[in-house]
Amino acid sequence: MSESSDSAAPPFWNQRYASGETPWTFQGIPATLRSFVRRTRTRGTVLIPGCGTDHEVLHFFRTAGFEVTAIDFSTVAIGQIKKALGNFDGKIIRGDFFKFDLQNRFDLIYERTFLCALHPRRWPNYAKRVARLLRPRGRLVGIFFYGTEPDPPPYPLSEARAAEIFSKYFRLIRDVKVSDSVAMFAGTERWQEWQLAALLR
Repeated sequence: MSESSDSAAPPFWNQRYASGETPWTFQGIPATLRSFVRRTRTRGTVLIPGCGTDHEVLHFFRTAGFEVTAIDFSTVAIGQIKKALGNFDGKIIRGDFFKFDLQNRFDLIYERTFLCALHPRRWPNYAKRVARLLRPRGRLVGIFFYGTEPDPPPYPLSEARAAEIFSKYFRLIRDVKVSDSVAMFAGTERWQEWQLAALLR
C-alpha cells in the first residue's frame, strides 16, 4: 500500500473493516499478553488506541480486573466492536487518538498494530502523546512490528528508530520475540514493555 492510499484517514480503514479485509486481526489473546497479565499483580486503567475490532482483548483486560478505555477513529470498527461486546463495562470511543480529550491518565497503554499503521513521520507524536497519557511509572506494553515492508502500511520499526522515538520518555524493560503472530507478521513481532521515565505535563 502506498501513502497515497490515505491510510491516515478513516475511510481507508472503514472500507477494510466493512469488507473484512483485516489480515492483521488476531483471533484470541496473544500468549505474550496473557503472560504479562499473569505477571502483573496490580490492576488499574488501560488504554487501547487504534483498537479496531479486537473485542477479545478488551474483554480479556476487563475480566482480568482492568478498567478499560479503547479508541479508534473508524466508525465501522467501533460499530463492530460494540456489537461484539454487547453490554461491556468499559469505555469504547470513536475518536482521534491524537486529538480526543481522554481526560484521565492511564497505568497502561496497550499497543498492537496501531503504531505500524501510522506513517513514521507521526511516530514522535505518538511517543509524546503516549507519555502524556500515562501516570507516573506507567507503561506502554504490547506487540511491535520490526522488519521490512516493501509496500506499507504496515510500517516496520527498527531498533535504532525505536530508540530514537521512545528513549526521550521511556526505558525498555522487557523485549521478547512473539511466537504466535498472524501470518502477515510471522517472525517480525516483539513483545516490549516501555516504562515511563519522564512525566510530561
